Amino acid sequence: MAEIATVARPYAEALFRSALEKGALEPVAESLTLVASIARDERMHSVFGNPRVSAQQKKDLIADVAGDRMDPITRRLLSLLVDGHREVLIGSIAEQFEELKHEHDKVLRARITSAQPLTDAQRSEIVSALEKRYGKKIEAELDVDPQLLGGARVQIGDQVIHASVRDALAQMAAALTR
Repeated sequence: MAEIATVARPYAEALFRSALEKGALEPVAESLTLVASIARDERMHSVFGNPRVSAQQKKDLIADVAGDRMDPITRRLLSLLVDGHREVLIGSIAEQFEELKHEHDKVLRARITSAQPLTDAQRSEIVSALEKRYGKKIEAELDVDPQLLGGARVQIGDQVIHASVRDALAQMAAALTR
């Protein structure tokens, strides 16, 4: 998997620069997300892996499914990838493009895991506190883990903020055993 990400990185960076230069970040992001979801389909995997299907047939099939929702920049990238037998990179390129877009837009992704489902007010309060702390817009994904007992755990990138009862008990136990 690391090799795919490494090979996909230059494509994602070039696509991002091109979209930025043309003022088309949103259309390219939406189009690339669509193409990546099409490429993830099991039937498309069999088409991509079939040596009897020509590169042009693969491009036409994706273009037919995407319709007019595929912008010209993404269409050129797709053509380049399919002609080079690198369509397997589409998903990784889409992920990396999205990360570059988030960096550009100063958006951080946060995973908020709570013991019980959060109300909208609780979610807003946590997101607001995180935005204030990091000085960036926060895009939050919510999870529920009853094993936390209470409170929440927030993960942003590789940083984890432990604010759950379970984490507090684990910290106390560690301190007592020292």
